[in-house]
Amino acid sequence: MPNLLTMARLFMIPFMVIEILDGNFTVAFILLMIAGVSDGLDGLLARWLSQQTTLGLYLDPIADKLLLSTLFIALTHAGLIPRYVTVLVFSRDFGILLIATLLFATHTLRDFRPSFFGKANTFVQIVALVCLMAGQTFAIPGLKMVTDLLLKAIAVLAPLSAAQYAWIVIRRVNAPAA
Repeated sequence: MPNLLTMARLFMIPFMVIEILDGNFTVAFILLMIAGVSDGLDGLLARWLSQQTTLGLYLDPIADKLLLSTLFIALTHAGLIPRYVTVLVFSRDFGILLIATLLFATHTLRDFRPSFFGKANTFVQIVALVCLMAGQTFAIPGLKMVTDLLLKAIAVLAPLSAAQYAWIVIRRVNAPAA
């Protein structure tokens, strides 16, 4: 059941993109909220039903990252997110993915946990996307200003978290074997 919820979240992504590109932000926002609820629910159900699987361990963060990345592209294409923010987000994610893949493939480092700035970056990305989509759906005073500040924070946090990941990896790779 939890993996089915994750798969459903993946299945919703193209429909969110279609709705964004068609200017149907209310439907896209509703789908985003459903995806958010399913993300919380799949982890909760996996623990509650003791259905934690290796597939779920990998699939859930992939679904989350794919959802965020796809929304950044679609909303940038729609002119709602500055290109530089999306470029910084993708550059960070690509760099981390490349390094993690190389370290994993070479058996150099297998444990690649999120860093403090990485978690902060992801949290701010989620809040920014929710605010941006809510702002396209509802007339909420001051929400555009909040969204703009969050996007600027992402532009700082993305490279900062990439640098923190690099620092952590360099320290761990060069640490003496225990």
